[in-house]
Amino acid sequence: MSDDRHPKVEREAGLAWIRGSGVCREWNGIQYKLGMSGKNVGAKALSMNVAVIPPGGIAGAHIHVGFEVMLYILEGRVRHEFGDGLRHQVEHAAGDFIFIEPGVPHEVYNVSDTKPVVAVVARSSADEWDRIIPYER
Repeated sequence: MSDDRHPKVEREAGLAWIRGSGVCREWNGIQYKLGMSGKNVGAKALSMNVAVIPPGGIAGAHIHVGFEVMLYILEGRVRHEFGDGLRHQVEHAAGDFIFIEPGVPHEVYNVSDTKPVVAVVARSSADEWDRIIPYER
């Protein structure tokens, strides 16, 4: 049986798909829609889902240890503070792609108090949640 948090993975002849999903996890100020990973489709080196940062939300400073991340902003505007001591800043909006190298400290701010940020997130790790650690300034 499928619900918004745990939709059914369908398979046929080497292809797997999920028909929509709701929020399955909330972590560090981000809501995640269930995507695909080693857990549910048997991926070996990749995971992907959709992240939502609520209006005015912040994804606290953290580091991805040993894996790359690529994002595509579907909706909203974010500000990344990044690098040693989070001394660098850049803003991104819908239509922007972002690549984060392993080990780069970063904190993400939704710059709007009224609209969410929605982004597709791909990781070079089959586990969506492993090896993410807090970063202390």
